Amino acid sequence: MDILQEKQVDPSKIMQIGMGFWASKTLLTAVNMNLFTHLAKGVLSGVEIQGKLGLHNRSLYDFLDTLVALGFLNRTGIKENATYSNSVDSDLFLDKDKPSYIGGILEMSNNRLYPFWNDLEEGLKTGKPQNETKNGGKSVFEAIYADENRLREFIHGMGGIQTGNFMMFANKFDFSNYNTLCDLGGSGGDLSIHVVKNNDHMHCVSFDLPPVHPVATENVYKMGLSDKITIKSGDFFADDFPKADIITMGNILHDWGLDEKKILIKKAYDALPKGGSLIVIENIIDDERNKNAFGLMMSLNMMIETEGGFDFSAKDFERIATEAGFSSCSVMPLTGPSSAVIAIK
Repeated sequence: MDILQEKQVDPSKIMQIGMGFWASKTLLTAVNMNLFTHLAKGVLSGVEIQGKLGLHNRSLYDFLDTLVALGFLNRTGIKENATYSNSVDSDLFLDKDKPSYIGGILEMSNNRLYPFWNDLEEGLKTGKPQNETKNGGKSVFEAIYADENRLREFIHGMGGIQTGNFMMFANKFDFSNYNTLCDLGGSGGDLSIHVVKNNDHMHCVSFDLPPVHPVATENVYKMGLSDKITIKSGDFFADDFPKADIITMGNILHDWGLDEKKILIKKAYDALPKGGSLIVIENIIDDERNKNAFGLMMSLNMMIETEGGFDFSAKDFERIATEAGFSSCSVMPLTGPSSAVIAIK
């Protein structure tokens, strides 16, 4: 009996992961062409989709039926007799006209990250970013903040992808002993919005750079929460943190190297009262570093995108937080690969 029969091993997982870019690029292309937004308005035939997206006859049905096989589209009929519609999750999360749209991060992945990841090997050998800065261009944040339309798209995309985490955090965390919260790098104010909607006694400050102020103000105003959420502009490295019972950071720490992480955590400690909490929401890597593949790959992405950023485990966070003076740390699982690590002063 050979080894394949004895251990019942096969190469299917290797092939699925190794060729995974096929499925990824098919989905990213569909999102980038707004296919799911068109289908959210009603069922369409292949020919109708072809006209709306400007597609060639060749591979039209291979493209659409791949999305069916992957579970992103539903279909009745075959080829010329087929009609297509969104699956439930595609309709909720990939329709650009819905507030639940998370496609902003996928658009950015298609238009920016996908080609940069082709240079992963170079990044691993040099430790240098492989994005626009490699050829003397602006960093992703400089480029985004310099263009209002791109900034708005980025803010809405990031808010969408974090919605599930923010909703779960706002419902799961016990706010009964707290009255105020400051969300550092608060972007469009999404975390603050969910916290005050679910905890009526809370008042929040959403703190971010000046270009973000108008977008966050609009979002909070539309939700009718201007009396519960204050939008404040500043630089969290240059300025003191606003005082609050809770300080949150959502996908902020992983942008920075170890020294910058230590600075931000120490500044949070100094701004909190005794008993106050620092809560960091990230794709926290498991302490054994062998389960949260998404968190580990996000850390690789930080290598590609930033000078020193990396993702971290709860144990890594606890080490830095304890060094800053925090007395205890815990982990709150959120959605998918995300968690909140909580440090108490």
